[in-house]
Amino acid sequence: MVGLIVRRGQTLNVVNHFINQFLNIPYAEPPVGPRRFSPPQPLKTPKQDIIDGTKPGNSCIQDTTLFASMGVVFKTSEDCLALNIWTPFVNNNKQTKQELKPVMFYIYGGALSVGSSFQDTLNGGVLATNDVVIVSVNYRLGPLGFLYGGDHTSPGNLGFYDQLLALKWVRENIHLFGGNKDEITIIGCSAGSWSVSAHVLSPLSKGLFKRAIMESGSVLYNKDRPALSTVEGLQRAKNLAKSLNCDEYDYKWLDCLRAIDDPNLFIEYPINGNMIEFTHAVFGTQFLPVLPQKAFKTNLYNNDIELMVGVAKDEGPVLTMCLFPEMRAPGLTVEVFRELVKRLSDEYGNMDVEEVSDYYLKTIDTTNESQLKGAFNALYGDL
Repeated sequence: MVGLIVRRGQTLNVVNHFINQFLNIPYAEPPVGPRRFSPPQPLKTPKQDIIDGTKPGNSCIQDTTLFASMGVVFKTSEDCLALNIWTPFVNNNKQTKQELKPVMFYIYGGALSVGSSFQDTLNGGVLATNDVVIVSVNYRLGPLGFLYGGDHTSPGNLGFYDQLLALKWVRENIHLFGGNKDEITIIGCSAGSWSVSAHVLSPLSKGLFKRAIMESGSVLYNKDRPALSTVEGLQRAKNLAKSLNCDEYDYKWLDCLRAIDDPNLFIEYPINGNMIEFTHAVFGTQFLPVLPQKAFKTNLYNNDIELMVGVAKDEGPVLTMCLFPEMRAPGLTVEVFRELVKRLSDEYGNMDVEEVSDYYLKTIDTTNESQLKGAFNALYGDL
């Protein structure tokens, strides 16, 4: 891995603390051309002698409509695999291990489809005033980050592999920024929490972190089946190839997809008036070989870590407004409620639609639209 001997960051005054900020540090070769849909490769040589860590870099390819509606503008590119560091202290002289600070490695959310480590709301400066080193990481999203091609060149879950390589980079280099590689906590919210749970489960992440914090989300889903199997993942990938005029039956179909010049063609835009499209991890793969329930029963997970798990109270309304047009329009009825639950069953698998519906409807006035929406918000928040 390429060490950073010359560092150019920016010293900030954050609530009366001096915090050193380093933005857009590359940790991998750009995943373009033949490297598209493949696990990331460590940098072979430095991109430049001095990395300008004062400016944000590229966010990964995604649908930016939702962020644009909030006045947030991202520059997107496939060349996006970079991380940011906020540290309370950087000493160019050698530090003792006792002087090194704990590290918090933050993974952003966004349904594995949208998001960026360069979001202003994810600036780690304030958190770093608590005598910790903060790292946030970009990772590939949507089909570019999670397409499963069925061979070793395209093993699926590439966004998780990106996070994995960034973790390895941190372990090798974070001492240069005052961080202790043996005191790493990985943390994420929503799809960031999905990601944390994936690293807790994955044999490939073993030994790379000491603690994990999951905030509202995991890759648990249905206890009997994954949200996306390898068979389903491969079919989705072949459907994508067909839609982009690549012959899904040709043995070089992945090469055809890798040869497409415009990466924005791989963006999956929401349908039915929704605001965001969900991307799912693929199980039965090298990164996620077994379902969570089986992993727990057979001890095939990283059980040598400290784990904190929490949820956000009443988070359902934010999500249902983004995902269900019926929740943004008048006219919700019991019949529509049950239809929405059926759609959830299609997503999560094997839900008892009647039993779940009856549970959330039993304490409300089913003729009151506001209460119906509240009940569905509660259901989705619980999921």
